[in-house]
Amino acid sequence: MPHDVKKYLQDILGSIDGIKSHTNGIKKFVDFVSNRLVYRAVERELEIIAEAITRINKVDGSIEISQSKKIIGLRNRVIHAYDTISEDIVWGVVVNHIDNLKTEVEELIKKFE
Repeated sequence: MPHDVKKYLQDILGSIDGIKSHTNGIKKFVDFVSNRLVYRAVERELEIIAEAITRINKVDGSIEISQSKKIIGLRNRVIHAYDTISEDIVWGVVVNHIDNLKTEVEELIKKFE
């Protein structure tokens, strides 16, 4: 695996850990969206994840990350169409998809070590 890819995978893990840290103790949607600092921090971590995936795709298109198109699409909406993002979509990513992404990225790192 090219050095850059490993770094980008580690960046994804770092952002996932950031999301987990920011949302630690938050169990309800209302608590998530009412804490603007946490919500914005999670958005930023999602942007970093998507950018890292984009860079991985440019360096080595054979590395597949499931849902990568949706993750990149979410990033584009957060950045370019922030007013169209539903808060429940961001919350849904946090509670339904982050753990799976973390497992997948950890497996990719192991596979290429």
